[in-house]
Amino acid sequence: MDAVRTFVESQPLFALFLTIAVGYLVGEINVKGVALGSGAVLFVGLAVGAFAPKSTPPALLGTLGLLMFLYGIGIQYGAQFFRGLTSREGMKANAAACLGVIASGLVACGFIHFGVTLADALGMFAGSGTSTASLQVAIASMKSSDAAVAYSVAYPFGVAGPILFIYALQLALKVNIGKPPAKLMETAEVALRNASLFGLKVSELLTRLPAGVAIAAVRRAHHNQLTIDDFALRGDDVLLLTATDPRLLDEATALCGELQPGRISSHREDLDYMRVFASNPSVVGMSLGSLRYPDGVNCAVAHVRRGDTDLLSTPDLILEAGDRVGLLVNRAHQASVRAFFGDSIKSTADLSFICLGIGAAAGLLVGAIPLRFPGLGAFSLGLAALLLVALCLGKVRRSGPFVWVMPLSANLVLRNLGLTIFLAQVGIACGPKFVATVGTAGPLLLLYGAITLLVLVGVTAICCLWIFRLSFDTSVGVICGATGNPAILAFANRVAPTDQPDIMYAMIFPSMTIVKVLFVQIAIAIAAG
Repeated sequence: MDAVRTFVESQPLFALFLTIAVGYLVGEINVKGVALGSGAVLFVGLAVGAFAPKSTPPALLGTLGLLMFLYGIGIQYGAQFFRGLTSREGMKANAAACLGVIASGLVACGFIHFGVTLADALGMFAGSGTSTASLQVAIASMKSSDAAVAYSVAYPFGVAGPILFIYALQLALKVNIGKPPAKLMETAEVALRNASLFGLKVSELLTRLPAGVAIAAVRRAHHNQLTIDDFALRGDDVLLLTATDPRLLDEATALCGELQPGRISSHREDLDYMRVFASNPSVVGMSLGSLRYPDGVNCAVAHVRRGDTDLLSTPDLILEAGDRVGLLVNRAHQASVRAFFGDSIKSTADLSFICLGIGAAAGLLVGAIPLRFPGLGAFSLGLAALLLVALCLGKVRRSGPFVWVMPLSANLVLRNLGLTIFLAQVGIACGPKFVATVGTAGPLLLLYGAITLLVLVGVTAICCLWIFRLSFDTSVGVICGATGNPAILAFANRVAPTDQPDIMYAMIFPSMTIVKVLFVQIAIAIAAG
């Protein structure tokens, strides 16, 4: 056994990838319908670190992994973040997380009356919220590393505790959220029979149709033709309606007339359907309404498929590299249209390393800027600022020649690889510290750390589910953002396989990092006063 330990300690990269492999194997173990997934990598890392204390890979490797994860999340969910931030749901989510963070901080400081030092109290607070930024502030402000001891005790609780809490919450509420079905584009060919609609322009008819229904083409006088806003409709025109919800098509059909399948799709001499990949840099990052097709080409976007989801064609929909664009175009123009969009499957895995480098560097630069508050000293946001910058770039999407977004497949690989490396490195690094601290700190510090964490997740969950009545998938996303560690988010995505946990994490994590840092600064200022 000593020989194995010596070998593992001499090969940190071997230890890292062994942890990743075994972690994912353990993560696939299913207990009553629940598996840890990539979160198991952290716990395997703790075991490897405890077994071989000197096998820890460089800390920079873990930081790089976290950077990749946060940047990928921010780039993908930038638009949703800013939409949600000003929504009622977004304000409720931030309020719930803020109450949970402040409550846990007050409880941690309350243990001072039971003999805990201020440094240990703030270390427990930082560890239960897995907030390295607030730990750094505590160490710098108190000019002592004493807070790191309690941080190392509470940190594993800050990761494992929320995972167990979310699992228990799911069992208690008997929530079973299945993966939502992929949105697929549906079509209906409808003959216009409603006399009250005769003479309306296409733009006017769209205002009467259910939201989410579009008119892709019209057949008139034995010819299929594309629609424009001022196209006046006549009786017996056949409309090609599109939507991702069949119920909306049923409503639109009942309003307009009657179904006549095949009237348009069986005649392709004027317009035919083709699908191309968006890979040309001149179209990636552009809205559909701003596209300028080659001269003489008559073409319209019927829908856009991104990942496993079909998106309705709207003027403000922005193309991303790797999107599959469904088009209605005359066969004579198909070659020109294919060249216009690029149509290269390689784009599904391509990303601009120039944009990635600029974006990450800008985020790190902002994170290094010291922020000063009167009476509270200075602090920096670190990687939380990187996430904020990535969210901004994800909303902007494109700045001149710089396309900030990346194909969904490339984004998933980037952030999942980053998350896995981060969890393995942190787990191995924390293993020996956790064992040593548990052995010397005694059970009381462990108990106080667990209580601090329970207050954080408990208050946040109560506010989300019962006070603000947010949905379960939104609530677990808020809990992930309030606690901060990506391992919790990885587990939440298995429990609630929707976009909400990722969106809420991206929304809550930066703001709660600021709240945690300010709480530590204020607590130290009050104690000093």
